[in-house]
Amino acid sequence: MTAVIALATLLFILAFLIIVKKKKMQSWLWNYVKSKLKSKPVSSETKHVMFCFVDHYEPQWLNKDNIELERKRVDRWMVDYPSMASKFKDADGCHPKHSFFYPEEEYRKEHLDKISDLCAKGFGEIEIHLHHEDDTSDNLRNTLSGFAQCLHEEHNALSVDPETGRPVYAFIHGNWVLDNSHPEGKWCGVNDELIVLRETGCYADFTFPSPDESQPAMLNTIYYAKDDPNKPKSYETGRPIVKGGKAWGDLLLIQGILGLNWKVRKKGIFPQIENSDIRKSFPPTPNRVDLWVEQGIHVEGKPEWVFVKVHTHGAQDGDMDTLLGTPIETMHRHLDEKYNDGEKYCLHYVSAREMYNIIKAAEAGEEGNPNSYRDYILSAPSFKRL
Repeated sequence: MTAVIALATLLFILAFLIIVKKKKMQSWLWNYVKSKLKSKPVSSETKHVMFCFVDHYEPQWLNKDNIELERKRVDRWMVDYPSMASKFKDADGCHPKHSFFYPEEEYRKEHLDKISDLCAKGFGEIEIHLHHEDDTSDNLRNTLSGFAQCLHEEHNALSVDPETGRPVYAFIHGNWVLDNSHPEGKWCGVNDELIVLRETGCYADFTFPSPDESQPAMLNTIYYAKDDPNKPKSYETGRPIVKGGKAWGDLLLIQGILGLNWKVRKKGIFPQIENSDIRKSFPPTPNRVDLWVEQGIHVEGKPEWVFVKVHTHGAQDGDMDTLLGTPIETMHRHLDEKYNDGEKYCLHYVSAREMYNIIKAAEAGEEGNPNSYRDYILSAPSFKRL
């Protein structure tokens, strides 16, 4: 009997390793296993859950010649999102806030005018997304600086650095290949991208987690990375942000949850990979919400402030019913019922900028209600109304 159990265990391990290779989990799985062996910090205080929804928002998805289709996609968000989000409030009276990371290469003033109007009503903020390939540092610098200035001047989007007076932004890299991290060098080309981002006003990167090799080995961590301008994927390791610490390196990386969901099994055996992605094929069930909160991503030394960041591609037609309909309402209802009782948990819907501000407040050792720190360093944009 013992031999049978041992053989079954060996077969399970071998099968799982095949999946690991197929799913390109090598860069993070071992660190994930080690993290599960460590005891989590315990706090008797009310746990504050900062919930941030970031969107690789691409109206031209699989379409570059049909402006009417783009308008239809954007217009549905302008109508259905406030209708859905108005049904829910966090502990501070805020509705869900959607962070639209809009791609520079898809810029259309009319779309961003509409999104700016939605944001002016309190339903989100605009940040920068970019797909590029075979790029250079100088061209990237001009692209990012120019787009940041455009968003700020044309749409009143983006916060302003209180010291320099220039617009600053959060960033998501197209195809997840930040800092030229694709193993074949595709979809980027710039080895000093972290430096360029810092120089052009990027206050934090929100790209990860990733579904492939671009995922850093440091997972489920908020950390600083330092660029090696001669090598790709300089963010592979870095320094976790800590209470009482200070900024380091070139860029702060704010990651979403990555791990294994043992309550959802493929073929009834293998755990589902949880990578914070929300879409029709991976809806935001209560089980997933619990997994996000339980992961407990936090600034080291302050475990009572938990940061949950999830992502989607909101302009993809097949996923809109999930993102704007019953599945997303089920998610928000579960967040409210389980994580917003005011005693054990308090829920705070935050934009990417607000999450950054609250993280920096935690680093500085601030106490009390994180709602007080939504504008801690970077103030809210004013946005233009239609």
